[in-house]
Amino acid sequence: MQHGPAVRRRKLGAELRALRAGVGLTSGEAARLVGWHQSKVSRIETGISGVKAADVERLLDAYGVREPGLRELLLGLSGSEGNGRHHWWHAYRGVLPPAYRDFISLESQASGMRTLETSVVPGLLQTPEYARAVTRAAVGGLEDGKLDALVEVRLARQDVLRSDPPLELTAVLDEAVLRREVGGPEVMARQLARLREAAALPQVRLQVLPFAAGAHAGVTGPFVIFSFPNTTDLDVVVLDHLTSSLYLERKEDLQAYTEVFNTLRFHALSPEDSLDYIAAIGDGA
Repeated sequence: MQHGPAVRRRKLGAELRALRAGVGLTSGEAARLVGWHQSKVSRIETGISGVKAADVERLLDAYGVREPGLRELLLGLSGSEGNGRHHWWHAYRGVLPPAYRDFISLESQASGMRTLETSVVPGLLQTPEYARAVTRAAVGGLEDGKLDALVEVRLARQDVLRSDPPLELTAVLDEAVLRREVGGPEVMARQLARLREAAALPQVRLQVLPFAAGAHAGVTGPFVIFSFPNTTDLDVVVLDHLTSSLYLERKEDLQAYTEVFNTLRFHALSPEDSLDYIAAIGDGA
């Protein structure tokens, strides 16, 4: 169990180590190819130290990695600017906590996101008014300027659903998410309408877990599972807390949370029935 930067370093190191082994090089041979000491390659591969974008590129060149998507993903894990698409949030450094920046970094690079939400609508599906009400409630005493900036970030994050290729979002929503009136009746009505619109997108799959389902495996709290293109070794579970986030990367953790998510989907309403359920709540049924 680690925090975001450490997870990124470990995952980047593990992937670079696998790429090196894949072309039949020892760490010493790789170091000689790029003009380094062997200890630097070892520190990078074990995640002990961070690595600059230029150094990642040198290693990828040495290993013959040409695939643009994989190169971009690994550069993103290094914290580099890459092509700039994944780092728009740097403009908001003054208002974003490090844990939130780490989450956005993972979200922007992921190919898939599975999420259980038990209290609020997922950030990627929030309307501006709902996002403002949730942010004001979650972070008390915010100045208007900072509140505006955090809402801008929440809305900018939603671009991942419109990118090419888009993030594949699968969300299980506890009925409490739909019943909790955030921002007043009008704001909530627009938010429920937004959920129905989003569910029509081919890259979004929504399922409602109704109260009638009783106690379920997700009662301990919400979670997110990020999946990444090209390799499952980079997949990670994120548990969000009030002041920080925890990242679980062990295969046992990933398997456990994946099984829980699949169980929740099994007990939830189908996507089609979920749409009808959301519409009925919106109509006051």
